[in-house]
Amino acid sequence: MATRINKYLSELGFCSRREADRLIAEARVTVNGQVAETGQKVTEDDTIAVDGTLLVLDNPFVYLAFNKPVGITSTTDLTIKDNIIAFINYPTRIFHVGRLDKDSEGLILMTNDGDIVNKILRAEHQHEKEYVVQVHKPITRAFLEGMRQGVPILERVTQPCKVKQINAKTFNIILTEGLNRQIRRMCQYFGYRVTSLKRIRIMHIHLDVPVGTYRALTDAELETLFAMIR
Repeated sequence: MATRINKYLSELGFCSRREADRLIAEARVTVNGQVAETGQKVTEDDTIAVDGTLLVLDNPFVYLAFNKPVGITSTTDLTIKDNIIAFINYPTRIFHVGRLDKDSEGLILMTNDGDIVNKILRAEHQHEKEYVVQVHKPITRAFLEGMRQGVPILERVTQPCKVKQINAKTFNIILTEGLNRQIRRMCQYFGYRVTSLKRIRIMHIHLDVPVGTYRALTDAELETLFAMIR
């Protein structure tokens, strides 16, 4: 499938589209030995070079499990202070899969594979996401039951979910949907304020790295992930 060359370079993780346009305008990019033109379309069968160096990437895609700290914003907009891309500072261009509130921490997937991002987001309401949540006052049985059954927020009622108390003010919740600030809004409906929220699992991928660090997904994790979103 043919793709505009700036988009192709971006999807490879080589540089941003804007940077690719600049390189093309400066005649620093060639396709099959010929100087590339703005808007030119290329395929994987084309030989592409930048400054005379061939782009040879055996596996152009990266898939990361990142433990996002509180205070970091899930956005690719580099003009926003404390954005997730600048914080990670990965050597190639990557982006986040879904979001995690600035006030929340925990697992978020990062990749440069735009195709898998779309597939995961389309299947978001079919797969589990697990959180550990702390609130400002003791949890009651009525609160737990109300959370499990579904809560009216954002002009709809949330889907039934799994909720289990951990201690007096902490509970575990497993969702299969991802509404804006959903858990915080659900708690607020019952008069509870969230003081800490951590995502510890997305589907079969578990949070197992320190805050502010990341790791590559394993081959087994990727195999299962591809099968789940196929």
